[in-house]
Amino acid sequence: METQPTAPQPTAPQPTARQSPAARPAAPAPGAATDTAHAIETVFRLESPRVIAGVARIVRDVGIAEELAQDALVAALERWPRDGVPDNPGAWLMATARHRAVDLIRRRETYARKLAEIGRDLETVAPPAEPSAPDDIDDDLLRLVFTTCHPVLSPEARTALTLRLLGGLTTAEIARAHLVPEPTIAQRIVRAKRTLATKNVAFEVPYGPDREARLGSVLDVIYLIFNEGYAATTGDDWLRPGLCEDALRLARVLSSLMPKEPEVHALTSLLEFQASRAAARTGPDGAPVLLRDQNRRRWNRMLIARGVRSLARADATASGGPGPYALQAAIAACHAHAYTYEETDWRAIATLYGLLAARAPSPVVELNRAVAVSLADGPAEGLKLVDALAAEPALREYHLLPSVRGDLLARLGRTAEAREEFLRAVELARNGRERALLESRLRSLPTG
Repeated sequence: METQPTAPQPTAPQPTARQSPAARPAAPAPGAATDTAHAIETVFRLESPRVIAGVARIVRDVGIAEELAQDALVAALERWPRDGVPDNPGAWLMATARHRAVDLIRRRETYARKLAEIGRDLETVAPPAEPSAPDDIDDDLLRLVFTTCHPVLSPEARTALTLRLLGGLTTAEIARAHLVPEPTIAQRIVRAKRTLATKNVAFEVPYGPDREARLGSVLDVIYLIFNEGYAATTGDDWLRPGLCEDALRLARVLSSLMPKEPEVHALTSLLEFQASRAAARTGPDGAPVLLRDQNRRRWNRMLIARGVRSLARADATASGGPGPYALQAAIAACHAHAYTYEETDWRAIATLYGLLAARAPSPVVELNRAVAVSLADGPAEGLKLVDALAAEPALREYHLLPSVRGDLLARLGRTAEAREEFLRAVELARNGRERALLESRLRSLPTG
C-alpha cells in the first residue's frame, strides 16, 4: 500500500472595420461552450501561479495580483467562447493581467513618476531583467514563495497563502491538506494578504539571515505543492504533473542557490525520488496504481540517480543528525533501490519513520510508520499503532486512516470490520480516482 508523503505583448483580437454578417463568427456548437469553459478552467489552474507571480512583480502586492489574475480569467470567459482558445493561452492571460496592472498603476498618482519612465514599455514588452546580485534569484515564482513566507505572517498563514497563490489550490483543498476546517484556512489567507499589504512587504528574494529565516517555510510549501500534484486531494485526476514539475524545479534552483543547506538538498532528493515513480502511478485510463502493483521498469532511473546525488550532498553538508527531509529522502531511497516490491526493506523504513516521528511528530507520520511496521512485523503490530491514532482529532476526516485500517483488518481476515472501514474511507475521499480505487478494494473483499 502507499500512503501520501507528510512559471511584444499580445492583445485580444480587435476588429479593424465593421464586420458584415457573413464575416461574423459562427455561433458555437451546442457542446462548444462547455468544452471551452473546461479548457479555460484547466488553463487558468495551470497558469495562475505564473500570472500572479508576474503581475506581483509589477504591482508589488500579492492580493492585488491575485485579483488581476482573476480579472484576466473573467476576460477569457467572455472572449474565448466567442473567439476561440488562443494558441498560447498562458501568454494571453499574462498579457491581459499585465495590461490591467499597468492601467491600475496609471490610476495611482503616487506612481506617476515611475510610469513616465517605464509605463509605456510595460504595455508592449516584458519587464526588463532586474540587476542580479551574485546570489539573487531571477525567478518570479521563487520571489512569490519567499514573499508569502515573510516572517510577519504566522507559519500556518505562510503555508496557506503560498499554496493558494503558487499551488493554485482551492481553500477546500488547502484545508484538507492541513486537516483543519475550511473557514480557518479562508481566514488565514485573507488576513495574510492584508498583512503583506499593510506592512508593505517587498516582492523579492531576501539575502543572508533573512533568507535563512524563511527557508523552512519555503521548503514546506514546495513540499506541499509537490504532494498536491503527486496525489491530488480533489478533482477527477489523481496526478497534477504541472505542480510536481514546478515544485521540483523550485527545489533544484534552491539547491544551486544554497549549496551548504543540507535540508535543501534533502528536499530535492525526496522530490527526485518521488517524481521518478510518476509514470507508473497511474494506468492507461488514469486510474491509480498502488506501490505494490507498479511496473518498476517504468520508474525513471535518471531521476533516481539525481535523487541519490542530492541525498549524498545533504549528508555531506549536514553537521548534526538528519533533518526531516533527509529522513524522508532516505525512506524514498529505500523504495528506489528495491527492484521489486518484495525486496523492499520495510524494517529499515519502519526505523526511519520512527526517527522521523521523533524529529517531526505528526499523526500522518505515525500512520505511515504503522504501514511500514505492518509490512515488517505483520498486520497485527501495524493495527496496534493505527488503533492508537483512532482518537486523533487531526485524522478524524482523513480518508487514509480508515483505508489503512481496512487493509490491515482484511489481511487479518476480519472482513466485516474491513468493509466498514473501506466504506468510511470512500465517504471521506474527495478525489474521484482515489474514491474509485477504494470502491474497487471494497468490492474485492470476500463475501459472506
